Amino acid sequence: MAKEFSRAQRVAQELQKEIAIILQREIKDPRIGMVTVSSVEVSRDLVYAKVFVTFLNMLTENADPKTVTNGITVLQDASGYIRSLLGKAMRLRVVPELTFAYDSSLVEGMRISNLVTDVVKKDAERRDHQHHNGERHNDGSEET
Repeated sequence: MAKEFSRAQRVAQELQKEIAIILQREIKDPRIGMVTVSSVEVSRDLVYAKVFVTFLNMLTENADPKTVTNGITVLQDASGYIRSLLGKAMRLRVVPELTFAYDSSLVEGMRISNLVTDVVKKDAERRDHQHHNGERHNDGSEET
């Protein structure tokens, strides 16, 4: 029976959990605020890990890209400290080298959700307006 998950995937899941805990409890830099670790990709040899994060205080469409860049820089500068804490928390021969990247999928998902909500609202308003004005239906009948 084949393994359902590779070792790299299992390590990535564990890294995601442990890094999230470390960022919540140990990293107190106000420049990053609240950080969510959305996913982690680990190389097959477990030497490198790319950590995708979202900053919860920047979840608006007009979030300043410079603020995001600064947040990633802060995390990258703290990566050595985070690795040392990971080494204590996890039983790995080699703790992967961490690279942080901004995950915009949450912001993009919120933007799309807002667009859909706006379209539904405008459609309901249009239908309500047509209903109150007694406009003709497609079949030629008229509302009373």
